[in-house]
Amino acid sequence: MAELLFGTAGVPRSAWPKTTIDGIRRIAELRLGAMEIEFVQGVKMGEAGARLVAQTALKEGIKLSAHAPYYLNLNAREPEKIRASQDRLLQTARIGGLCGAESIVFHPAFYLGDPSQKAYQNVKQHLAEVLDQLKREHNPVCIRPEIMGKPSAFGTIDEVLKLCTELEGLAPCIDFAHWHARDGKSNSYPEFTAILRQVEERLGRAALDNIHVHVSGIRYGWKGEISHLDLKDSDFQYPELVKALRDYQVGGVIICESPNLERDALLLKEAYMSL
Repeated sequence: MAELLFGTAGVPRSAWPKTTIDGIRRIAELRLGAMEIEFVQGVKMGEAGARLVAQTALKEGIKLSAHAPYYLNLNAREPEKIRASQDRLLQTARIGGLCGAESIVFHPAFYLGDPSQKAYQNVKQHLAEVLDQLKREHNPVCIRPEIMGKPSAFGTIDEVLKLCTELEGLAPCIDFAHWHARDGKSNSYPEFTAILRQVEERLGRAALDNIHVHVSGIRYGWKGEISHLDLKDSDFQYPELVKALRDYQVGGVIICESPNLERDALLLKEAYMSL
């Protein structure tokens, strides 16, 4: 069975100082296996620092991914905003790659009133240009569009999986909490397994052997996601999710985005290991 690693979205709360390197060391102390570097406010790490991060992760045996800045919209109206979005994604892929991150997660776009199909074509075109540039640079990172939690945001399961079937170098970031907040359902074992089955049918077994998942508790309303919560403060049925992951023999990385990062990451790991 492929190995499933658990980790945090960013430096654990209990790490000190709050550097990426100290975060990786704390992840290892906690006996977690992964960490996502959060470049969500901008990529503020240089090449030398990134190489030190890679060395530390290799030494500690921690698998890294990176999250691109939030200020991305590949369906923006203005050409300069499209270019800026592409540049932020490229910058994350370059520095993330030097850090040793295998996956780069990003929020693709907003509809801005466009129908899904029009937004999809815009996102696909502008994303293809980013992937072409990375190919020219021989950058092997996997770019992962995230399933989004608000109906105003581009990123349904169908949209993300369709992009991944049509563009080489893409794989999904399955955010189960986002999807639960977005559709108001998808919070049971049969619904979780239906998502995993859909991933396998459309992308092949390899997509489940190296999956990238985000999990947290979540507060939501009629406009979808409102905020992340700790798992035990929410209605998210994480025991049923980990059972689905175990039964489907999923491998890869589970990144916890709850406010209490490492506590919930350990909770997920313990629930999974107890099965």
